[in-house]
Amino acid sequence: MADDTPVRDVTDDEVAFFRDNGWVRLPRLVDSGHVTVLRDRALDYLAARPRTVTSQVDQAFGQSRDIAETDGRFRDLALAPPLGRAAVRLLHGVAGVRVQVTNLLIKEPGGHGATEFHQDFPWMPMDRSAMLTLWLALVDVPADMGSLRFYTGSHRHGVLGRSFARDGDDQLSQHPWLKELELSPPLDLAAGDATVHHALTVHGAPANHRDTPRVSFTVTYFDADALYTGTPYRQTDDLGLTVNRPFGHPKFPVVPHA
Repeated sequence: MADDTPVRDVTDDEVAFFRDNGWVRLPRLVDSGHVTVLRDRALDYLAARPRTVTSQVDQAFGQSRDIAETDGRFRDLALAPPLGRAAVRLLHGVAGVRVQVTNLLIKEPGGHGATEFHQDFPWMPMDRSAMLTLWLALVDVPADMGSLRFYTGSHRHGVLGRSFARDGDDQLSQHPWLKELELSPPLDLAAGDATVHHALTVHGAPANHRDTPRVSFTVTYFDADALYTGTPYRQTDDLGLTVNRPFGHPKFPVVPHA
């Protein structure tokens, strides 16, 4: 696709901050006018989603998963070359990235609780942890609406285990020493601002204490050369992927970044 999407490139300082800390804030990443269009589409999708609670994740937020597979606007954003370039630079040492998943998220006041602290990678069927998630605010998200917080440097401690598997068993209960690390400050985000975190960075979010929903778009990128391990995972179980081969399937497109 043409490199004319309303997304800016990341700066050298942002890349350095991410590599040191495992997360970074990217102010004004996406043009505010474009974000307004995405917000309206997101609210329509989220209003139509099933409102069932079948997991601990459902207690923390609602979602419309794989949104870029059905909506061209979100697909264009996920495949925007500036985001491909950003992911390649932030992950360091990868030649390219694929989209792992896209999602619309909503945290409703009174309807959803806190997102427990966790790592993203322990559930994944990839053979390497070169993976990150971009979290784009589609509305203004003051800190007390539930913006993400991160344990700075936690990505340097490897795979710490799965969260959301048992009640009351998050990363902090499994690894109390994490509290010795610096917790990122509460972040006030404007619509169009984003945060990015590594798949090994321990992160979570408080409940939404405002009177309007927190709405965001997320896209997760991973090393295009990663191999499939065969680990059971709902997203990949029925795709016919071959163990020890790359994720050469339309569900995981390579993102242009030239």
